[in-house]
Amino acid sequence: MSQSLVKNYIHIVFSTKHREDFIDEKIENELFSYITALCKNLEINVLQIGGTDNYIHILCSLSKKIALMKLVQEIKAHSSKWMKTKGKAYENFFWQDGYGAFSVTEENVFYIKNYIKNQRQHHQQIHYKDELIGILKKHKMKYDEKYLWD
Repeated sequence: MSQSLVKNYIHIVFSTKHREDFIDEKIENELFSYITALCKNLEINVLQIGGTDNYIHILCSLSKKIALMKLVQEIKAHSSKWMKTKGKAYENFFWQDGYGAFSVTEENVFYIKNYIKNQRQHHQQIHYKDELIGILKKHKMKYDEKYLWD
């Protein structure tokens, strides 16, 4: 092929360090806009971003120019620095070390977008830990639970 063609939809999930509640509704939209702009600069198309006070979900289409691991590192590093500029309440903000990333088929993009969009309502019924373990099991991923929660 004389050109490189890539279409990979990825659902990324990670939480704040120790799942501390830093992402309140006052900062949420601004944080999500910041992450979306950061991704755009990396040629990543964010289809949906959402979460609650202590974690986020990102549905994006990967670029052929950046590896998934590097993308997540960039998002975490830059957004963490940015959050710390938002006032005293955020000066101890950190993301957890790890992340989850799951492939999404074209047919499931609409479903995952809606799922991410409604995270605050969704988590009135299900805890983040149960949700993440459910996602891992659905994708048949091996994991050690003692390393999921830092």
